[in-house]
Amino acid sequence: MSPRAKSDPLDLRVEQQLLANGLRVLICPSAAAPVVSVQTWFRVGSRHEREGLTGIAHLFEHLMFNRTERLAAGEFDRLMEQAGGDTNASTWTDWTQYTDNLPADRLELALRLEAERMQRLVLDDEVVESEREVVMNERRFRVEDDVEGAISEELYARAFTQHPYRWPTIGWMRDIRAITIADARAFYRTHYAPNNATLVIAGACEPAAVLREIERRYGRIRPQVLPTETIVVEPEQTEERRATLVRPVAAARACYAWKAPAQGDPDWSALALAHTVLLGGAAARLYRRLVVDDELASQVGGMLTPFAHPGLYELFVSLVRGHTVAEVEQVIDEEVARLSAAAPSAAELTRARTRLETEFCVELETADGKAQALGHYDATLGDHRLLREQHARLLAVRPEEISRAAARYLRKERRTVVVAEPSGEVVDDEGDDA
Repeated sequence: MSPRAKSDPLDLRVEQQLLANGLRVLICPSAAAPVVSVQTWFRVGSRHEREGLTGIAHLFEHLMFNRTERLAAGEFDRLMEQAGGDTNASTWTDWTQYTDNLPADRLELALRLEAERMQRLVLDDEVVESEREVVMNERRFRVEDDVEGAISEELYARAFTQHPYRWPTIGWMRDIRAITIADARAFYRTHYAPNNATLVIAGACEPAAVLREIERRYGRIRPQVLPTETIVVEPEQTEERRATLVRPVAAARACYAWKAPAQGDPDWSALALAHTVLLGGAAARLYRRLVVDDELASQVGGMLTPFAHPGLYELFVSLVRGHTVAEVEQVIDEEVARLSAAAPSAAELTRARTRLETEFCVELETADGKAQALGHYDATLGDHRLLREQHARLLAVRPEEISRAAARYLRKERRTVVVAEPSGEVVDDEGDDA
């Protein structure tokens, strides 16, 4: 690869501090623009839930935008918008994170608001019931009335038999309905504690001044006794698992998922490159065969999960009407076998590596992207410095390691398949009437 420019986006200057109450602080100054991103990453996601209480981590993503002891309902958003900023949040398997992007001279406002809701959130029956209804409607829209959402939920429920990755981040509907005010208060006291969080500030800021303000705002928040997580080891999958759903779609859709290593595993980088050889752009092997050459599919895509524990490598296919899942599966099996048997060419490896490195670096061009990357690696893998290590691994993977990863992980007995077959109902599926 060509020598890296002096303005290497991975050359991040990160100052790390640990407050006496356990709050981890990462500050990444950058003078590229007069903006700052303030992100709070709580090390709690759907994998930290238990059966009967699934969805509570995601419910809190909504609850955290409500009233606190010092802020009326809606005041958080109003103050952020008034300052010219925006705010967002997300929940996944391993974490929940809150993002504030705003002008650099309003950094103090974000710290004040985030410290307030970390310690003084008001949880009463009215608030919990209101947000419960919002989440239930979101589940109906994203899962029960959405083909891709239903496929994904079924896929994880079948691929995992023991590990908590088997339930959806949004939660099962019966569990969302069952969450009590006592459950919500206990969850908040336990998990929304400074010693379970990492505060990331990236952008135009002066670290020493920021640290003083953080100490002033957060230093007196009391830590909590965190529960000891019981690590569940998913049993080895020894045979393919399959399920068929019937849905009002114009043509069949299928999802294939193989058991994959955790993001911290050295094999993860090799499998990421294998994925890119297969599906990374119009020149990739599976894309060319399924969409361009054989015209079996209208869309293909995939993802290698960046999870703390072993996850999945997922491959999605939207078929062209008149073709069958069996035809698609034959092509997938052929290309996986070919990659498992022989290393990719030098041109393929260069193309795949360049694509992944570009994605890596583009994310780090903005303050928000820097904070997202640092927060993810800290919350998921326990150390933000693994961001650079992951990049180095991607550059160091040899061609034969890619084929070995494909042979090791993309085996049929490790695969789960979920197919959505047309129900025969009249649908308007992306403009195509059945």
